[in-house]
Amino acid sequence: MFTVLHETLSLRTSGKSMLTITGEVSRWLNEAGAVSGTLTVFCKHTSASLTIQENFDPTVQQDLLQYLDDAAPESRYYEHSLEGPDDMPAHIKTMLTSVSLTIPVNAGRMALGQWQGIYLLEHRARAHLREIHLCFTGLARD
Repeated sequence: MFTVLHETLSLRTSGKSMLTITGEVSRWLNEAGAVSGTLTVFCKHTSASLTIQENFDPTVQQDLLQYLDDAAPESRYYEHSLEGPDDMPAHIKTMLTSVSLTIPVNAGRMALGQWQGIYLLEHRARAHLREIHLCFTGLARD
């Protein structure tokens, strides 16, 4: 049956990091009975973002986080500074990455490559509770 399904994941981050959320998203698709269609993953924040990246070698994540820090350093002067030195760089990093991902679903599974995983990027220095909205559109089991 064709359907549109929604869910919001609440995830606690531990400060600047890349948190893999592939398992949580996959579990929801399975519980929702998704068979074939499209999954949208949306981050409801302006200082955190999403990416699909390598999920095998953790040094990839370390290098990506370092690159983003180099691209938007906290030590630079920013007009927007009311929320602390990490806030404006977090907005820039979100702009450089993405707040929304579209992933095909086939035979009940995300059509990710062998080494791909979904990551929530926390760009702020301290821990936050982040909301990720999931929307599956397509065929689902009854």
